[in-house]
This record gives sequence, C-alpha cells and structure tokens, in this order.
Amino acid sequence: MTGTDASSSDPTPDSPSGSSPETPSFRLAYVPGVTPSKWVGIWNERLPDVPLTLHAVTPAEAFGVLREGAADAGLVRLPVDGDDLSAIPLYTETTVVVVPKDHLFAAVEEVSADDLAEELVLHPLDDTLGWERPPGRPAFERPATTADAIELVAAGVGVLAVPQSLARLHHRKDLTYRTLDGVPQSRVALSWPAADEAPDLVEEFIGIVRGRTVNSTRGRRAEERKGRKEQKPAKSGKPAKSGKPAKSGKPAAGSRTSTSGRPSARKGGTGGSARGGRSGKPRRRS
Repeated sequence: MTGTDASSSDPTPDSPSGSSPETPSFRLAYVPGVTPSKWVGIWNERLPDVPLTLHAVTPAEAFGVLREGAADAGLVRLPVDGDDLSAIPLYTETTVVVVPKDHLFAAVEEVSADDLAEELVLHPLDDTLGWERPPGRPAFERPATTADAIELVAAGVGVLAVPQSLARLHHRKDLTYRTLDGVPQSRVALSWPAADEAPDLVEEFIGIVRGRTVNSTRGRRAEERKGRKEQKPAKSGKPAKSGKPAKSGKPAAGSRTSTSGRPSARKGGTGGSARGGRSGKPRRRS
C-alpha cells in the first residue's frame, strides 16, 4: 500500500504506534541538486503525525520510481517523459560553466555560449540541460555521470556546463564556476502519478511548495482543520457589543457642560435664564 493510499483512512487511535498498516506516510523522491529541506521542515510543522521519507534518485530513475509506486511524489527536472505523470514547475535554475580556478573564465563574471567555441565541453550521459550538442568542441567520449565529468575538469580535461545547484553539489577547492548565458536552463518540478484529483497528501505537499498558508491549503486535512475551527464555541464572559452600557460621567447627546460640571443654558431656549430662573424680559410695573 502506498503512502497516499494509506492516507485515505484515519489510523485507529487505540492502535500501538507504528503497528497499524493504515498509518499515513508520505514518500518524496528527489534528484541531485534539489534541496527539499525547507519544504520538509514546513511539512513536519503542519503534519507532525504524518512521517515524510526522502528518497534520493538519479534523473534516469526518477520517473520510473513514481510509476512503480515507490514514491508518492518527486522533485524532478523537466520535461516529464509521458502523459501518465502530472507535474507543476517550481523554479528555473541558472546554468553555469565549471572550470579550474586558474582558467581564463575565472577572471570574468559571465560567459556566453560563443566564448566556449574553442573549449572542450564535456557532455555527461546524465546531462540535465536537454541539449543535443553543447557548444564548443565535443569530447571523444561522454563521461558516464556528472561526477565523472567534474573529475575530468579538475584534471584539466575540458569544461562542464551544468545547473548551478549541481556545481554547488560537486564543489571542489580547485574548481570554480561562472554564469553561462545563451544556453538551455534546467527547470525543477514536482511530479506525481496522473489522476483526476491529486491524493490528499500530495495536495498537501503541493500547497507547501506553492507557498500556501495553513488556512489556504487544500486537501482532506485542510478541510478537517477548517471544520474544527468553525466548531469552536464562542468565548464566554464577554458581553456582546450591543449590550454594552453607556459609560457613566458623560452628558447625554446635545447637552453642554461647563468646566464646573454643571449643565449650561442652551442658546435660544424658552426656559429660565441662568440667574434666578427669570425670563429674559423685565416685568412692567402697574
């Protein structure tokens, strides 16, 4: 049973931890250069009861692992080789050229494809940039892996164009890299077996990699969280706004108060004056 299948049923609360086959889990494959640690950290905060297992795979293995059900989703490099897998692009990587530290390119910030015309450019069999033929002069034999190509660059046999994350992954003190313009770039994506609707746990991870908040994340667990929030009773002990009594010490609307606290006479009124309650007109003596 896959991790996404297991997520369709809630584990029995009385079951011993780890003993129930229905305990949900999520298995994430990832290719070299991709660092899922940030997303895994968010997953552990939001779904602490669902363990996430990481599986490092080569680019050649990645899609087969998803098709065989050995992983629920994978962080892969595009393009996806078939319509039976769904994918959402996440980001595009900068392409760099890896050279020895004493190489001429080490003195500049950027290199163009035309600058490689006279260089021996290595093209490993696990190339991730998808070009048929790199610029520059081709080597007589293609290295089996990117790691093998890095060793050849360190030995002074050619240069290598790779996504920046792979240059960092294979970092060596005697090598450096520079931005390479005018060449293909690698796009990283999240992929999973195609279905009419993504499984709940896959949908949860999609929300994480797309930057959705806890409240906006879709999926079964998000609906459960929403339902719990709506069912919370109103807090007691606080009167409703409409029932608040008027604050004491304040005059009613329309009245005026002198500095002594006594109400003053209204202008234009028909009542008595401020002195003795007499009217404003003197009486005529008989």
